[in-house]
Amino acid sequence: MASTDFECQYCKESLYGKKYTVKDDSVYCVNCFESLFANICEGCKTSIECNSKDFAYKDSHWHEACFKCVKCTRSLVEKPFAAKDELLLCIECYSNEYSSKCFNCKATIMPGSRKMEFKGSNWHETCFICQSCQEPLGTKPFVPKQPGIYCVPCYEKLYAHQCKSCKKAITTGEVSFQEQQWHNDCFLCTNCNKKLAGEKFTSREESPYCMDCFSILYATKCTACAKPITAQGGPKYISFEDHQWHSDCFTCVKCTISLVGQRFLTKLNEIFCPECGRGI
Repeated sequence: MASTDFECQYCKESLYGKKYTVKDDSVYCVNCFESLFANICEGCKTSIECNSKDFAYKDSHWHEACFKCVKCTRSLVEKPFAAKDELLLCIECYSNEYSSKCFNCKATIMPGSRKMEFKGSNWHETCFICQSCQEPLGTKPFVPKQPGIYCVPCYEKLYAHQCKSCKKAITTGEVSFQEQQWHNDCFLCTNCNKKLAGEKFTSREESPYCMDCFSILYATKCTACAKPITAQGGPKYISFEDHQWHSDCFTCVKCTISLVGQRFLTKLNEIFCPECGRGI
């Protein structure tokens, strides 16, 4: 390089015997470099000179003396810190002002440490434990119940109902019948094993039955049509001398006129209106 070429890229002043700096393969005198390229300190709002340390965080810069907690003014050089609304704070000040408190031990949950959240409350990971066995819950399933939270095995042991059928604990979805509990999937018709949860059912001798099975097995049969008489078809039926009829079936066997509330005659299991019954 010729002597006449060694000059500041901006002001063209010769740099021989002077301090200079390099940017993008071009040389600048100190004054030009600082006026053109120096970062502005977020603390004092002045340029950060070439001979000063530049502390950077994200897109912001500070002098070494300005790189400090905005609350207690302690230096943050080579110390952990946190940011809030683009302001820097030491860990202690940040924790006191903004960090959540552990629901269990009431101590501050320090920034950067793992925490567990549930229903608006926070825990240290090591404090989020089963109320009974005191084991950390971590990401394992749990059940909330006053006065705390429980791992599933402890909850089942302490509080869950036991299914009358499979003898296992019931944690969700249960059917209560005759002071006993069943899983929804375990509450079945005694005869056909149809699921009864959410369905109409009845019982006999403490055993549940779907309406169809109960009708087939136990319901009184209509003397006329031989079909079961159940509450499903309406509660009205006619009973006479150990025989029963659906109200719609209680008709004269000859002229089919309804005899409900009317005089009638009987012969064996048949009923007649007075007119048709003459001479029988």
